[in-house]
Amino acid sequence: MAAGEGSESSALPVPAANHERHDTIRTRPESTPVGVLADERAGLYQLLIETVRDYAIFLLDPAGHVISWNPGAERFKGYRAEEIIGRHFSAFYPMDDVVAGKPDWELEVAAAEGRFEDEGWRLRKDGTPFWANVVITALRNRAGELVGYAKVTRDLTERRSAEQRAIADARRVAISEAANRAKAEFLAAMSHELRTPLNAIGGYADLLAAGIGGPLTDQQQQYLARIRASQQHLLAIINDILNFSRVEAGQLTYDVTDVSLGETVDAVVPMVEPQASGKGLQIVRAETADVVARADRARVEQILLNLLSNAVKFTESGGRIDIDWAVEAGCASLRVRDTGVGIETDKLETIFEPFVQVGRTLSTPHEGTGLGLAISRDLARGMGGELTADSAPGQGATFTLTLPLS
Repeated sequence: MAAGEGSESSALPVPAANHERHDTIRTRPESTPVGVLADERAGLYQLLIETVRDYAIFLLDPAGHVISWNPGAERFKGYRAEEIIGRHFSAFYPMDDVVAGKPDWELEVAAAEGRFEDEGWRLRKDGTPFWANVVITALRNRAGELVGYAKVTRDLTERRSAEQRAIADARRVAISEAANRAKAEFLAAMSHELRTPLNAIGGYADLLAAGIGGPLTDQQQQYLARIRASQQHLLAIINDILNFSRVEAGQLTYDVTDVSLGETVDAVVPMVEPQASGKGLQIVRAETADVVARADRARVEQILLNLLSNAVKFTESGGRIDIDWAVEAGCASLRVRDTGVGIETDKLETIFEPFVQVGRTLSTPHEGTGLGLAISRDLARGMGGELTADSAPGQGATFTLTLPLS
């Protein structure tokens, strides 16, 4: 258009020739011609499209053929501009989607509603699939006529893989928890079923030993004593399994009160003295000031009984077991030390796992289920405490029960 023909742009003042130039992008001053501004915007827009590499941004004609291509599209779709421009965009879709007419349907939705968004599988040039977020926007001129579509695609394969892994992990955890609950319920039911006949065996053995059924010979008395000992041993195993199942199922409750550690030791030591005396072991109780902890008295006694029983079991004849208590780091600590065979350093955590008995072999078997320490640690933690071990082969072992201080 020639100057002076009355156009809107020609009516604007022309900037002075010595107007100061800046390298940074500025808002248009009133003295800048509209035509110059449009050219700048077009250049910036083209620069934006060519710079973006994390998104495929391209145009389609009204029939769905590719008419532009940016470096981002080339980067993760694999096509160079000369390879894809002019082809129908259905080349990016799996064959099942093409047969079902999905590409054309997406354009129909975009034309009718102005925009279409979807997540699904798309194909690269080499045929490998990737998970994409796709946005198709209908482009219309001022007359409202459809002139094409803008299509923006983002590769979300890594994000979807992470989401799928998280879902799979959650599913595995749920299955594992359900299996643990089923196992705990089974163990609890079986424990109850087994305890009933075992209690009957013990009761009838006591009646026979008391002479209710008539006098017994010395040999019969010995047989009854063995029956009674086996019944008590088996009942102890069943009780361990029942307690473990209750701990796993979260069915245990704690009656937390002030507990004297000295009194607890005095109550438990007599229970293991017969076994210790039978092996020639000496149990030494510390003569220190009492310490009061916040705990469940019955649970503390159960833990201490298990620790002392283990000490007797794994300490050779003529050995010694020491029990002491103290206040350390603001907590109440109860320690059981023995002069037994000791534990390898790399096994100090393993011994707290269920059904593990360190030192058990075919030639040196030890009675029990291997649940005692696992149950004891769970009980300690249930009361807000901890149970730890310190040992070395041939140097005995020290077990420390830590509880909140009263």
